[in-house]
Amino acid sequence: MTTAPDDFGFGLPFDRAGTGSSKWARTAGGPDGVIALGLADMDLPGPPAVAEALARRARHRAYGYTVCDPAGRALVADWYRARHGVAVDPAWVLLLPFGPRTAVRLLLEAVRPAGPVLFPTPEWGGFAQLCRAARLPYREIPLVHDGNDGTGDRTGYRLPLDAFARHRPGAVLLSSPHNPSGRVWTAAEIHGLAEAAARAGGVLLSDEVHGDLTHPGHRHPVAVAVAGPLRDRTVTLNSVGKTFNTSGIPSCFALVPDPALRGRLGEVMAGYGLWEGGLLEQVVQRAALRHGGPWLDALLRHLTTARDELTAVLGDAVRSAPQASYLLWLDAAALGLPAADARAALLERCALEVSDGADFGPGGRGGLRLNYALPGPELARALARLARLRKP
Repeated sequence: MTTAPDDFGFGLPFDRAGTGSSKWARTAGGPDGVIALGLADMDLPGPPAVAEALARRARHRAYGYTVCDPAGRALVADWYRARHGVAVDPAWVLLLPFGPRTAVRLLLEAVRPAGPVLFPTPEWGGFAQLCRAARLPYREIPLVHDGNDGTGDRTGYRLPLDAFARHRPGAVLLSSPHNPSGRVWTAAEIHGLAEAAARAGGVLLSDEVHGDLTHPGHRHPVAVAVAGPLRDRTVTLNSVGKTFNTSGIPSCFALVPDPALRGRLGEVMAGYGLWEGGLLEQVVQRAALRHGGPWLDALLRHLTTARDELTAVLGDAVRSAPQASYLLWLDAAALGLPAADARAALLERCALEVSDGADFGPGGRGGLRLNYALPGPELARALARLARLRKP
């Protein structure tokens, strides 16, 4: 395993033992030497600037109620301009003291969809859970798969825009880039979803928490930007949590161009005793957005190197070559694993714990999601174990 040079220790051993990591707790009681490749957070050291900012704030021994820092809105807008070349009006920005999952749930309540909630399959399973909790009718739309040979030369998944339009959505939910495959949707696809939602009087809610992790050579389409004149029917959600591995301090920001929808979301939040801001959330967000750029650039070099080595080993078992994030979407059958119980079989044969494709809806059956955001030595161990599956 060769890793790209960096100054942040991505190629060195990094141990999360004793930190309460959900990801590694899932392997408790499993076979000795199990490697946790399931839950989508990184086993890599985070930005030094975030650790330093938290330490400075902790030294002031008052942790009471805080107001929302209005400069945080401009900071988010500056980030989009610098990283994505996108103009964001700071007035669109809501700084939320909870994670994107909660934001989607509250936005659905604020949107009050008159038609069904639509989202693709396979797709992050949280969308279905949130719709059930909100007692909203929903439909999972199968993605189109053009095939992939593991080299990245083929498209992999595409969004079936006609199917979304045909079902007249009250809301469309989307992970952009795609979770579980790391596919970067095109600007035309995102605009088409916004159009399908707007024509039915609905709203596109684009969860873009992996958008800052887009690999070099690809461009992430920010939904509120590519929606153009339909932006008032579009919401973008993002968070420093995935980008900078700070999800244990939940926060996110929403780009909501429609002032009426921003107002309704504020009312819904107030009904649950929630407000913008948050003490540690703002400390983390400010440090990450102001000073995290060099760390993120080094991270992306590390991830793309790992991606290339994994796809070379796994070949046609990769269902859609990743273009963003640190997720690899695999075909269990191509790995010689039983489709019905692939996760357990991989754990038993290789001591590798991954996510079950069935968790991503009907379109995910027979799949496995592998998280490769590992330090160099741990990734080398995982590669060696996966290589054994590919031997005749």
